[in-house]
Amino acid sequence: MTDFVHLHNHTDYSLLDAAQTVEQMCNRVYDLGMDSIAVTDHGNLFAMIPFYKQAQAKGIKPIIGCEIYVAINSHRDRQHVTTSSSKKNYHHLVLLAQNVQGYRNLMKLCSIAYLDGFYYRPRVDKDLLRQYNKGLIATSACLAGEVTSYAAAGDYESAKKAALEYQEIFPDRFYLELQNHGIIEEKKAHVILKKLSQELDIPLVATNDCHYCLKSDSNAHDALFCLGTGKDVNDQNRMKYEPGKFYVKSADEMYQIFKDVPESLENTVRISEQCNVEIPLGSYHFPAYPLENNITADDYLQKICQIGLEAKYDSISNQIKDRLDHELNIIQKMGYAGYFLITQDFVNYAKNNNIPVGPGRGSAAGSLVAYATGITDVDPIQYNLLFERFLNPERVTMPDIDIDFCIDGREKVIDYIKEKYGHDSVAQIITFGTMKAKSVLRDVGRVLGMSYGEVDRIAKLVPNELNITLDRALKLNPELREISNHSPIHKNLIDYSQTLEGCHRHASTHAAGVVIAPGPLTDYVPLFQNSSTGDVATQVDMNGLEDLGLLKMDFLGLRNLTVINKAIELIATRHNKVIDINKINLKDQRVYDNIFSSANTIGVFQFESDGMREYLTQLKSNCIEDLVAMNALYRPGPMANIPEFINRKHGVSPIVYIDSQLEPILKETYGIIVYQEQVIQIASDIGGFSLAESDMMRRAMGKKKTKLMASYKIQFIEGAKQKNISESVAIELFELLEKFADYGFNKSHSVAYAMIAYQTAWLKHYYPIEFLTANISSNINDTDNVVKLISDGRKMGIEIKHPDINESDADFVIIDDSTLQYGLAAIKNVGYKAAEQIAINRKENKKYNSIFELVAGSGDTNINKKVIESLILVGACTSLGNHRSELFESLDIIVNFAAKFQKDQHRNQEDLFGGDKSSNIIYPKLKNVEPWPVEKELKYEKELLGFYLSNDPLAKHEEEFIELSTLDSDGNNKYNSEFVQIGGIISNVNLRYDKNGNQWAILVLETYSGSMQVYVFHNTYLDYLNFIYEDNIVFVRGKIGNQSDNNQVNQIIANQIYSGDGIKNKLTKKINIKIDYQINQKDVLGQLKAILLANKGEYPVVFHMLSSQSRSQKIISKNFLVNNDSGFLKKLRTLFGINNVWIS
Repeated sequence: MTDFVHLHNHTDYSLLDAAQTVEQMCNRVYDLGMDSIAVTDHGNLFAMIPFYKQAQAKGIKPIIGCEIYVAINSHRDRQHVTTSSSKKNYHHLVLLAQNVQGYRNLMKLCSIAYLDGFYYRPRVDKDLLRQYNKGLIATSACLAGEVTSYAAAGDYESAKKAALEYQEIFPDRFYLELQNHGIIEEKKAHVILKKLSQELDIPLVATNDCHYCLKSDSNAHDALFCLGTGKDVNDQNRMKYEPGKFYVKSADEMYQIFKDVPESLENTVRISEQCNVEIPLGSYHFPAYPLENNITADDYLQKICQIGLEAKYDSISNQIKDRLDHELNIIQKMGYAGYFLITQDFVNYAKNNNIPVGPGRGSAAGSLVAYATGITDVDPIQYNLLFERFLNPERVTMPDIDIDFCIDGREKVIDYIKEKYGHDSVAQIITFGTMKAKSVLRDVGRVLGMSYGEVDRIAKLVPNELNITLDRALKLNPELREISNHSPIHKNLIDYSQTLEGCHRHASTHAAGVVIAPGPLTDYVPLFQNSSTGDVATQVDMNGLEDLGLLKMDFLGLRNLTVINKAIELIATRHNKVIDINKINLKDQRVYDNIFSSANTIGVFQFESDGMREYLTQLKSNCIEDLVAMNALYRPGPMANIPEFINRKHGVSPIVYIDSQLEPILKETYGIIVYQEQVIQIASDIGGFSLAESDMMRRAMGKKKTKLMASYKIQFIEGAKQKNISESVAIELFELLEKFADYGFNKSHSVAYAMIAYQTAWLKHYYPIEFLTANISSNINDTDNVVKLISDGRKMGIEIKHPDINESDADFVIIDDSTLQYGLAAIKNVGYKAAEQIAINRKENKKYNSIFELVAGSGDTNINKKVIESLILVGACTSLGNHRSELFESLDIIVNFAAKFQKDQHRNQEDLFGGDKSSNIIYPKLKNVEPWPVEKELKYEKELLGFYLSNDPLAKHEEEFIELSTLDSDGNNKYNSEFVQIGGIISNVNLRYDKNGNQWAILVLETYSGSMQVYVFHNTYLDYLNFIYEDNIVFVRGKIGNQSDNNQVNQIIANQIYSGDGIKNKLTKKINIKIDYQINQKDVLGQLKAILLANKGEYPVVFHMLSSQSRSQKIISKNFLVNNDSGFLKKLRTLFGINNVWIS
C-alpha cells in the first residue's frame, strides 16, 4: 500500500473547471504507483460509474466523493449572503463515501442539491447534512470551504464555530484539509487550521485539489477555466489558478510540501482504508407491472399474446404456435415478462391516443411476442426474422426495445409513464457534450483573444470526417500543420486544443432516453435538473445506467412519423379521406416505378441521399424486399456489394452459391450475404449450431475475438461435415461469414425502416403536395432541408408563392393542388412564435396596410428588430406598397415607433386595431431611397431563405448556358459524348482531403438541367481555386462521372472551370453544321449561303457532311467567317435541326 492517497481531485466532469479525463487521471495514478484515489467533482456525481470502472480496471481502489456546495442559510434560499470570508451564498465541503449507506446518502444529497437547492450552484444545507451524514467522511475543502475561508481571513472564532458544527454533524469523521499551492491565503489559513486541530482534536489531512494530470497541462487548463468563466486569458483582473500547482503530484512531492505535518499525509491512507464502497453492477432492477387477481407476469403476457395473434392472423399455424411458445419460454427463463408488459402498455397507450408509433426499431422487430402485443407492426414470420438476434438466452443482457414516436406525441407518452410508475421513479437521462476537433479550436481560440474570422478559418481546415481527432486532422492537412508556425499564439491554440480535446464541455438531457426504477430513483442513482429546461435527468449516462441494471428505454422522436401524420391530416382536410397508413398496399408497382425506380425520393425516409438515388435508378426495385436489402447494403462495407446485387437481380451476373444448401437462406438476396440473420441461419443450418450459439458466434466475429472464433471454426467445420459439406468448402464458408459478420446489417431493423420508407413514398406518389407541405413543416427550422424540398416541389410542378405578411401563415399552406404559400417561420431569424403571432394578428383583425401596423400589433411578443429586418430583406413586406430598400433604411424609425407605441399601450391607450382612435395615429415618414438592384435583393433572399425565390440569378446567362451546354433540360447527354460542359451557380462547396492530405472539393452546381455534383480533384482544384465559392456562377467542362441507363448525367469530373461572364465568346472557336446527304435541294443550300453572308464575324464554319453510310466528313469553309449571335444560330437550326448546329 502507498503512503499517500489523493483525496481531493476533479475530473473533466467538473465541467469547464478541470482538464483531466477519468482515464487520464487513473493512468497517472497507476504510473505513480498509487493504489487508491478519490474523485470529488464540483456538486455532482457525473463521473461516478466511469471512474469506478476505470479505477477497478487499473487495480486502483475508487473512493466515491463530491465537493458539495453548502448554502450559508437554507438550501432553498435564493439570496446572496455576505460574510467576513465570502460574498457568495455557499461554501465548499468535500464528502467521501465510507460504505453503502454513505454512498446512498451522497446520492440523496447531490440529488436534492439540483432538484431543490439550485441557485447558481447545486446546494445543500447543514440541516440536510444532519439528515444524510451517516457513512460519509467530510473534509473542510479548499479556500472556498467555510472553515478554511474564515481561517484565511484571520477570523479564528468564526472558523472555530464552523469547525465545531461540522465536527458535531460528522462525529469522528471530519478532517481539516491542508493545501499548499504557494498561495498566501493558504499559508495564513494553515496557522489557524493547525491551532484548531490541536484545540478541538480534529485531524488534519493533506490534499492537492488536482484539476489536471501533468504540470505541463497548466496553461491548457487555464484556457479551459477562462472558457468556463467567460474571460480571455489576457484579462489581468480575472480569477485564475496558481500556475503549475494543481496537477496530480507524486507521493514524494506531497511529502516535500507537507513534511512539517506528516500526520496529514498519514491520514490520507487512514481515510482511504475507511472508504470501501462497492457499487452493485450487473444486477437488474425492473419496476413491477401492475397486475390484478394474482395473475403472474408470465401468464398475463401469454394471455395478451394469444389475443394479439388471433387479431393479426386469419389462422394460427403450428409454426406460429411453436414460435410463440419458444419466445415465451426464453422470456420466462430470463425473467423479462414484466419488461414486455411495461413496453406494450405505453406503446398501446400511444396508439390508442392517436400518437403515431413506428412499426419497429432494431432487433426487437424480430420478436413474435413484440408483434402480438402491439409493440411492433412487423410480422417476423413473414420476413423470416430471428428472435435470438434480439434476445439470446446464452447472452444475458438487458432487453433493449427502442420505440419511435411522432415527435409531437413523445412527451405525452413520457407523462403517462410518470403517472403510472410515479414521478420520483421516472426520469430522463443525462448526456454530455465533449470538446471535439473543430469545437475545441473555436473555444480555445476565443479565450486566446483571436479573431472570429481567423479561428473559423483554422477550424475549417479540419476535414469533415466523422469523429475525426486533431491528431488525424494534422496528419491529413499540411496547411493545418503549418498553423503552429505562424506565431506563438497559434502554437498555443494547437497545443492547448490537443490537451483539451475530448474533455466534457456541458451536460444536457438525452434526446430519447428514459429510465424507470422500481422505487424512488435516488435509491439507485443521483438526479440532475437542467437549469435551462427544467428536465429532471439522472446524473449517470446511458452506459452507466446499463451497468447499474436500471430499466432504460429510448423514446425516439422520429420526424418522418410526424410527416406521415401531418400529411394524413392534410389529406383528410382537403379530400375528406381517412388514410390508415398501416393498411396500404405494399405491392403497388406505381409507387416502385414512379418513386423508387425513378429515384424520385427526395423526402422519402432513408432513400433521399444522392448515392442511394443513383443506385435506385439501376436497381429498378419492384418489391419491399428490395428496399429492405438496400437499407442494409447502403452503408460503409456492404456498399461494395450493391453493384453485384443489382447485376444478379437483373440477370447480368449469375447467382452463385458456395453450396446448394445455402439457397433457401440467400435466395432473397441473390446469393449475397446481406443480413446478420443470414449469418446466424447459416451457422445454424450448415454448422449445426443452435440459433443462440449462432448469434454468439456472430458477435464474436464482429468483435474479432480470435480465441472464440477459433473454437467456433472447429465446431462449424464439424457441423458442416455432418451436412455432407467438404472441409474445404466449410472453411471457405466460415471465412466468408467472418467477413460479412463484421458489417452485415440487422434485418429486423431494415424491414421496419423499409416500411416507413414505403409509406412516405406512397404518400409522395398519391398526395404530392400534402406530403411536401408536411415535410417542409417538420423541417421548418432546417433551411437546407427546406431548400431541398422546395426544389423537389418545383420539379413536380408545384409553385412556391413568395412569403408575404398579408398572405403567409407560420407554416407553408396549400393554396391549390399545384401552389404553396411560403411559411414565415422558414425565414431565418423569424422563428415560429413570431411568425404565428403575425398571422394571428392579421386573421383576428385585418390585413396590414403599413409596416407600422405590423409592429404596433406585435404586442409583447417575439416580433423584434431582427424579425422585422429579415421580413423586409426577403420581400415579405412589399405588399404594403414600399420597396425593400425604403423599409430597410427606415428600420430605426420603425423600431422606435414600435417602442413608443407599446409604451403608450401600457398606459392604457387605445389599441391600434381595437377602436376608432386608430385613425388618429400618425405614422412617421419612411426614408426616401432608391430601390435596390435585383442582384442585391437576391443576395438577401439567398442568405435568409437559402435560395433565390423571386428571381433567377442565372437568368442573364440563360441563353448562353443553354446554347453551350451539352446536356438537355433533363440532364441527358445530348451528343452521347464522354466529355460534357454545363453552366450553373455553385450552391455548396464540400472540401475534402485525399489519403495524401491533398485538398479537393465536391461542388453542387445548380443548372438548367437540375443539380449536378462536380468533382474537382486536387490539381484542377489548385488551378481554379479562385472560382470555387458558393453563389459563384461558373461554366464547367469535364468528364462524365456518372450516367444513368436513361443517359442522364448527374456527376461531372471537372477539367476546366470558367467564370460565367462572357462565356460564349470565351469558348467559341468555330460554328458546326451537320448536313445530311439527303439535303441537296438548291433552295436549302441557297438559304444557308444567304444566312452565312448576312452574319459575318470572326469564327470559321465547319460542315459535318453525313454520308448514306452515316459516316461524317468534316469540311472547313475558307469562304465564310461568321458571328455567334443567337439569332443567327436559331436560323441555322430552323434549317437543319436543333441538334445539328453547335458551337465548339
